[in-house]
Amino acid sequence: MRADQVIIAPVLTEKSNIMRESDQKKYTFKVDPRANKIQIMKAVEELFSVKALNCNVSMVKAKPKFTRTKSGVRAGSTTPWKKAIVTVAKGDSISAIEGV
Repeated sequence: MRADQVIIAPVLTEKSNIMRESDQKKYTFKVDPRANKIQIMKAVEELFSVKALNCNVSMVKAKPKFTRTKSGVRAGSTTPWKKAIVTVAKGDSISAIEGV
């Protein structure tokens, strides 16, 4: 699997921004469900030219969603996805996410 296929998108939430701005640089990404920790770390190193130290991976569960229509309420759910939190070396930062 190529590096651009492993990393789908950065996750920019309030919690991920706090982790990114802390002393330990931790970046959160939405990744391909078939990717493992080693592939994710290599993809981050290749795409962003940083040294990845650690990677934590978790599956985000689907959440129920409801829509009101003329004919009643329709039930559905969001799509489950895989999240990776990558810690990079002290002096490194990903400028594409930082906005610098």
